[in-house]
Amino acid sequence: MTPRTGVYPGTFDPVTLGHLDIIRRGAKLVDRLVIGVTTNPSKSPMFTLAERMEMVQREVAHIGGEIHVVAFDSLLMDFAEREGAGVIVRGLRAVTDFEYEYQMTGMNQQLNSRIETVFLMADVALQPIASRWVKEIAMYGGDIRKFVPPAVDADVRARVTEIGRKGS
Repeated sequence: MTPRTGVYPGTFDPVTLGHLDIIRRGAKLVDRLVIGVTTNPSKSPMFTLAERMEMVQREVAHIGGEIHVVAFDSLLMDFAEREGAGVIVRGLRAVTDFEYEYQMTGMNQQLNSRIETVFLMADVALQPIASRWVKEIAMYGGDIRKFVPPAVDADVRARVTEIGRKGS
């Protein structure tokens, strides 16, 4: 029997507790979950692709199941096809996420109708978390420990300090 593979794509800049919630739950739906760490030309990442991959790998190591962290810089559907995925896992936080994801799913179906998209609602306590807000809060000296794992908090604080040194 062929293992059922799912792909959970994102920039993960940085990986948050919300991302990890979707990863934990998504891993239960498939035999093999591939976390696709990508670049997004419309975003300015705080961390390099290699740093984000390392961060995600470290944070998912304890989850269990067959989870792989893979970089990609291509159309999502091409990446999913290369990984042998039959499912794209996407997390939803709010109605605004749904609108965007609904449109994206329609486009992806036009590109490859053999791959289904599954939406998982983020845990209620984690729904407001977004990487962009985590970075902004950190840049202004706010406490992000409610939104990210301890090691990611340390990574973000170190990067903010580094950016501060470069800026002065």
